[in-house]
Amino acid sequence: MSGSFRRKKAERSARSRNLLTWGPASVTSDFSKPVIELTLSPAECRENRVACSEHEEQVIALFDQLRAPLLRYALSIGLARADGEEIIQEAFLSLFQHLQQGRSRHNLRGWLFRVVHNLSLKRLSRNKRCGDVVGLDRSLAEFHLDSRPNPEEQASFSQRQTKLLAVLRALPAQDQHCLRLRAEGLRYREIAEVLGRSLGSISASLARSLARLGRADGR
Repeated sequence: MSGSFRRKKAERSARSRNLLTWGPASVTSDFSKPVIELTLSPAECRENRVACSEHEEQVIALFDQLRAPLLRYALSIGLARADGEEIIQEAFLSLFQHLQQGRSRHNLRGWLFRVVHNLSLKRLSRNKRCGDVVGLDRSLAEFHLDSRPNPEEQASFSQRQTKLLAVLRALPAQDQHCLRLRAEGLRYREIAEVLGRSLGSISASLARSLARLGRADGR
C-alpha cells in the first residue's frame, strides 16, 4: 500500500475502528468494533489501489451515515439486535463487493435498505423455523434502551405505543414495511425500489396506513 493510503486508513480507523481491513473474508461478531474483512488478494490491491481506496472511503462514509437507520429497520422487522448488527455487516460487505465489480452507484442508500430488507426477512424466516423469534417490542426496546423518559412520561408513552403497535401489527406485512422505510426517511420511489412495488401502490399503502394510525392516535 502507498504511504498516503496507509495514512488515510489510520485516520479512519481512529474513528470507525477499521470498518474495512484486508484479509480473508469474514464478518466480525464483536459489534462494538464494526469490522468487515474483505477478500482482496495483494495482486488485486496492487492493480486496483486507487479504486480500493475510493471504495473503502465511500463504504465507510455510508456506514457512518446509515448504520443507525438500517439497524432500526432490521430491528423493526423483529430481529434481535445481534442478528441486526450481523446483517448490517453483511450488507456493507456486499456493498464493497458491488462497488469493486464496477456496478451502478445510483441510489446506494436505497440499495442498502433493499439488501438489509431481504437479509432481514431471510433471517427472520430462519429464526422462526428454529423457534428463535424476538417480538417487535423487545427488539425496539434494545435499540432505545438508553433513551427512556422519566416514569410519568414513560407511562404515557407506553400506553400510546401499545395502542399504535396494535394498529401496526394489524396491517399487512407489506404495509408495515412501507411505514418503517418511510420512518427512516426513504422517499416513495426508494421504498418502491426496496420492496419491488409500483409507486402508486406505495402511495396508496402509506395513505391508508397513516390514516389508520392517525385515527388510533386520536387525530
